This record gives sequence, C-alpha cells and structure tokens, in this order.
Amino acid sequence: MNTHTVSKAVAALNIAASLALGLALYFALGPASATAAATSAATAAAAVAGAVPPGTPTPAIVERWASTEITLPGPSTGNPFLDVEFSATFRQGARQLKVPGFYDGDGQYKIRFMPDTVGVWEYETYSNRPELRGRKGKLTATAPSATNHGPVRVHNTRHFAYADGSPFWQVGTTSYAWTHQGDQLEDQTLKTLSTAPFNKLRMGVFPKRYEHSKNEPVYYPFEGQPPKTWDYTRFNPAFFRHLEQRVAQLRDLGIEADIILFHPYDKGAWGFDSMPPDVNQRYLRYVVARLSAYRNVWWSMANEFDFVKSKTMEEWDSYFQTVQREDPYQHLRSIHNAFVFYNHTKPWVTHVSVQSGAITEDYERAVLLRDVYNKPIVYDEVKYEGNFQQRWGQLTPEEMVLRFWQGAIAGTYVGHSETYEDPQDIVWWAKGGVLRGQSPPRLAFFRKILGESPPEGLEPIDKWQGHPFAGKHAQYYLGYFGEQAPASWPFVLFKTGLADGMKFRAEVIDTWNMTVTPVAGVFDIVKRDNYTFADKAGRSIALPARPYMALRIVRVP
Repeated sequence: MNTHTVSKAVAALNIAASLALGLALYFALGPASATAAATSAATAAAAVAGAVPPGTPTPAIVERWASTEITLPGPSTGNPFLDVEFSATFRQGARQLKVPGFYDGDGQYKIRFMPDTVGVWEYETYSNRPELRGRKGKLTATAPSATNHGPVRVHNTRHFAYADGSPFWQVGTTSYAWTHQGDQLEDQTLKTLSTAPFNKLRMGVFPKRYEHSKNEPVYYPFEGQPPKTWDYTRFNPAFFRHLEQRVAQLRDLGIEADIILFHPYDKGAWGFDSMPPDVNQRYLRYVVARLSAYRNVWWSMANEFDFVKSKTMEEWDSYFQTVQREDPYQHLRSIHNAFVFYNHTKPWVTHVSVQSGAITEDYERAVLLRDVYNKPIVYDEVKYEGNFQQRWGQLTPEEMVLRFWQGAIAGTYVGHSETYEDPQDIVWWAKGGVLRGQSPPRLAFFRKILGESPPEGLEPIDKWQGHPFAGKHAQYYLGYFGEQAPASWPFVLFKTGLADGMKFRAEVIDTWNMTVTPVAGVFDIVKRDNYTFADKAGRSIALPARPYMALRIVRVP
C-alpha cells in the first residue's frame, strides 16, 4: 500500500482532533499487508478520538523504518518553493533529528519521517511563516513487521546489511527510464519485478533521450512548457508524487531504489543536464525532502558522471555534500563512471559504483578495487545481456551470469540489465516491461546460493594467488571455475584457521543448469605444506568437465 492510498484511508476515518489543528497524519507501513495497514490506521484514529481537549498533541502509530507524514496548510501565494522555509525536529530522549519539509502544491506543506528506533517521538515544526511554525505532536514507533528490515547500510566494511542486521546480498538490475513510460508499461515492469530475482533497481529521476528511449515523459519535473521553457523556481509536484509512488511500490516488493539524480542523456531535449548550480542544489534538497523517508532509497549522484560536461569535479563534491547534509537517515551514496573515476575515498561516498565491461570476467581483477577503496564495490554496469549492435549490449546469458559469480568470489557485487531488440522498442534497460533473457532464472539461483552463505559476506580466500574461492576461513568456501572445465578438483584448502582433523562436506554446483549435487562422504584434512591442508586420503572431487561449475565446501561440526 503506498502513502497516498493510506493517506486517503486515514482521511476517511475523520480524525476530528487532527482536522481542528489543520494537521493530517498518514502512514506508509512498508510491505505490511493491507489488513495490517488498515489496523494501524484504525488504531491511530481511535487514539485521536480519545484525545481531549482540542490542541492536545495528536498521537500516532507507525512501524519502525516505515514512514509517517505530517501535512499542514500554508501559504500558496507568491512562490512557496522559494519563499517558505519548513522543517521539523523529532526528538526521542536526548536524541533529535532535523527533517526537511517540502511544498506539495495547492497550499499543502509536508514532512515525512522514518523513525529508526521504537518508542515515543515528539516533534515540533519550524518555519519562517507563522501558520507553519510551532506545531507540536508525538508519535509511537512500534516494532517492524516481518518483511520490514530497515534501510540497507554498509556492513563489515565491504558488504551490506539491513538496519536490523539481516544480510543484503545485492543482485541488482537497471531500467533507467521506467518511471517515464505511462501506467500500463510501468505496471507491467512492477509485475515483472515481482517475480524477478533482483533486489535493487537503478533508475533515473529525469527522463532520458537516448537510443530506444526517445518518447516524451508523462510528467516533467518543473512547471513550464515543453520542451525547454521551464520555470526552474517551481517544481511540478505531480512529477514527484508519481516518482515516489513507484519508489513505494518497489519498497513493497522488497526492492531497493537506486535513485540516479543526474545523467548526461538529455541530448538537448529538455535541458535538465545543464541547469545552473543553484537550481541543481535546490532540486537536490527537494528530492531528499520528498524521498529520504522511504527506507529503500539509495542515492546515485549520477550515471556516467564524467559525460555530464556542464559540471565540474568541485560541483560534484558539493552535490554529494548537500545530499549528505540534507538526508536525516544517511542513505547509501555513490556515483557511476564512464571513463573517469571519481575519488571514491571521499567520506561522503559510502560504496563504489563502477562501470567496467571486462573487470568481472576475472575474479583476480574484480578483487583489486576492494583493496583500493576499502568499501563495498558494486559493479553496477558490466555490459548487458542482449543482441544490440553496440558492443556493450551483446553479452550472452552465460557471460552475464559468469560476471555475477566472478564478482561474488572476489567479494564484490554485480549488476544486470538486458538489451534485446524489440519491434515495439520496449527494452528493459531503457523502459522496463518484461525480461526476455535467460540470465534471470540463473541469477535467482545465484541469489539463493548467496543467501545460504555466511551473513558477514564472502571474503576472498588466498587472494592474488589464482585461488577461485571466497567465504569464511575454516568454515565456508564457495569456489567458481568460470569457463574452465575441469574433470576433477583435488580437495586442498588454504591454511588460515585450519587444523588437522577438521572435517568438511562438499557439493558440486552447476550454475547454468541450476543444480546442487552433494559429494559422498566427508573430507578429513591434514596439513600438506606451508600453505595448504588436503584430504588425508588424497581424494579429489569429480567434476563434469564443462564450464560454469562451482563448489561449496562447509565444515562439519
């Protein structure tokens, strides 16, 4: 259920005390069912019905890591986007969070809040306009529902986890302009994603003018006249309502929305890639105010940032800092390259987003950036599965899947998209729709294997030594042979954490045919040399002499 649907539900409950104050609260309860959402709304209404006298702060109930929204009437004359300052401070004990508000048109001002701890939160609004200043209230954050794990954070230096500690194994895809295609195709994209293996979607805020994406969008981000006569001082709230509706629907599917804030694919169509710096800053503040309370948001400053010739490196720094400063929840932040790398060591970069067509062909190459940046590495663009004429859109399904496995045993993460020609020019990479490739079912299998791995993340075993294994020393090993086709593998493990007499079981994984075959017996190890332990009987594991095979080795207690 999205925030607008819940807002209507709460309004229908006729919260008298709230209306007396001109204050409307509504809740977005994450992926909880419609029944749970309705129950929470009814609970809030009952609490308000019992509130006396008029002016008493309105209690409210919201899940931890869900969002609650405060709406206040305010001035609509002049230019509210420029003239009115609006925010709120939320307090819980000694802790406080300043949350920016925004103008949503039609004289309505809103603040969205995502409580990150359970318990009572009190708030007070601040504004340069008296009708928006000094409004006070409180809400109660309850325990999250079973599928609400909170925002994704950096975990264990080079990996990810949800805020509740559950591991997040990134298996992403890209559909740059899917929110600019109209309801029919956008709904089809959501239907496709509901059964796809992907838990992150890279998507642009601005429309895109590029090959296979030359249609006009349904909405534009600013008031004005298409194609280029825009009033950059006035946002179009309908554009952003539509965007946040789609972000909420992704959240309810359990999918992270990697929001691309700028891109170079305007091609002179609308001018959104060459707005003045002050407009860019105002746009960033507005987007953050609207979207930061959605727990599934990631911020990508740009796609192929070095192709946006209108912006300097210093400007990119300042845009990063604006997002970092304005976002009370500190969602993940990255920037994507074409041929020039941003300095990902800067403190406002939480993880490294990389385009490279070849780096994940080989785990020995893929591992290097981990040690350069000491942050999670996401190879968001490694070319695409498809049949485009362009070389970046010609991967076979096997090549696409291989890149995910090579990235995994390097301790990194990889992204997918597909570029199959379509007579109606509906290509997933550009517009969404349906998936036509053969890699998604194999990536679902891959994600299942990852989900059975140690929650700390896969760490390379004996890196830089041609050893195609990752895992957790002395506990768990995941090996991948790529395009090699060995007929057997001698049971030999790198020494760290090992001791004579330890026992292991093994499974042969066919990553293409999606099978897991247990190996008979248990492997009892002894020290072989200064670097390795081996099965004491000298046994090997038989393999089928075909490519794309993997091994999983787990210690027996």
